[in-house]
Amino acid sequence: MAKTILLISTMNTKAEETLYLRRRIEARRVAVKIMDLSMGGTSKGKSEITAGQVARAGGSSITAIRASRERAKITAAMTAGAIKIAARLWGKGEIQAVVGLGGSTGSLMATDVMRALPFGAPKLMVSSTAALPGMATRYIDTGDLALFHSVVEIAGLSPLLRNVLDRAAEAGVGLARVAPASPESVRAKGTRQVAMSMFGPCEDLAQMVRARLEKAGFSVIGFSAAGVCDRAMEDMIAQKYFVGVVDLAPGAVGEFVMGGMRAAGPHRLEAAGRLGIPQVITPSGVNLMSPRKSRYKPDYHQRRKYDLDKLRTFLRLNTDELAQVAAAFAQKLNQARGPVKFLIPTKGWASFDRDGTAVYAPEEDKVFTTRLRELVGPNVEIREVEAHLEDRAFADEVAKAFRSMF
Repeated sequence: MAKTILLISTMNTKAEETLYLRRRIEARRVAVKIMDLSMGGTSKGKSEITAGQVARAGGSSITAIRASRERAKITAAMTAGAIKIAARLWGKGEIQAVVGLGGSTGSLMATDVMRALPFGAPKLMVSSTAALPGMATRYIDTGDLALFHSVVEIAGLSPLLRNVLDRAAEAGVGLARVAPASPESVRAKGTRQVAMSMFGPCEDLAQMVRARLEKAGFSVIGFSAAGVCDRAMEDMIAQKYFVGVVDLAPGAVGEFVMGGMRAAGPHRLEAAGRLGIPQVITPSGVNLMSPRKSRYKPDYHQRRKYDLDKLRTFLRLNTDELAQVAAAFAQKLNQARGPVKFLIPTKGWASFDRDGTAVYAPEEDKVFTTRLRELVGPNVEIREVEAHLEDRAFADEVAKAFRSMF
């Protein structure tokens, strides 16, 4: 099958550069469809998907877009239209990769389109603003896209920009020629994939559980529970990549309640329940929070704490907060349509949560366990294990609980 790349740009300001990139891609025997996201001025050159078509798909018209001074509104309309068109093209198999070209606004719009496509859809954003503070994280967010910082402005075909675009063409063509991953392609290989959340304070547990499940024939896909990758995990669970979930580090639920840096949004710990696939959960880091130091409340300075490194400090939750977080867990788990096993070690919930450290308080942790028992329904099994989170005995119980569901 012939390969086609969707090339997203603004043909009122970057037509020359876009058409050059198109020629370089087509010279490598890959077709190109240009999608024009221009919101003002006159578009130049040929676009297979015009700005007018994008505007109509977004519920507006190019006339209204160009006449409006409500920048946020028209940007949202054009982005919505572009997402709708790109999703349709991807769904029909008419494109095999997406490449974007732009500055700040163009990059924001193009990467919104890219992130709306599923994991595995090849995506490359060539941006002159990738290095601006905070922009790279905004462009990528939870998407599996590649960000190519052009360094030089995308304006005029200088020898330096030509070199950037030549490399972008090679990268885009390479992406288009690799078969994308999908839930269907994974299932066709007979692989039972399991999602597993993990982070530094439960690294040893994650390695032990992974080894035990791989020995049992599962393929374990890890996600760093720092607030972004575990949010991406929820998205991929919803896309039906996994037969089950081992959620070792669900602390983002409490971080969202408390306003911590590891918060993963309001829907963490929900996707598996909606699908009804098996879940095994442990409380690694649930008794801790990591608020930004610039947003500390007065009492936070007196909290028991653990400095993970010079940038990250974990504060101990008090008993009222533990009860509040337990209620948030219960509300989510009670919606689950499938089996849930919550295994709770009694001798510490993180690698550094041990007897003799400032954050070790197993009697206080029982507030979480007790409140959770009070609030969950019969679909949630809660079991305490006399062990530390990173003891081999606890890893054995986690793996055993998961295997028992299959």
